[in-house]
Amino acid sequence: ALVSVAWGGSQAPGFSVQPYCPHPSLFYSFFKSLVGKDVVVELKNDLSICGTLHSVDQYLNIKLTDISVTDPEKYPHMLSVKNCFIRGSVVRYVQLPADEVDTQLLQDAARKEALQQKQ
Repeated sequence: ALVSVAWGGSQAPGFSVQPYCPHPSLFYSFFKSLVGKDVVVELKNDLSICGTLHSVDQYLNIKLTDISVTDPEKYPHMLSVKNCFIRGSVVRYVQLPADEVDTQLLQDAARKEALQQKQ
């Protein structure tokens, strides 16, 4: 099973979706902990890229290695690409291995950050 973190848009079949959380620093810390894991990044133009998370920055820009596309017939120009940089603003979803996500810890961190912002 995989978990999707949504930037917005529709859900991919077979994946659960965690609600969007407007806390970029929380997401940044979360994604930093997933470096080296396999993910699927769905872009707003409907291109889905599978690969290993190489790095993420504070703008949620993502670098993937060893990539493949889920629909090579639709995106044949991507067949020769092995690594890519994805601007954070074009990401719709990031699908993650469910066993790598501690949802309780993530929810607690989001609550704590929300309380700090209210003060």
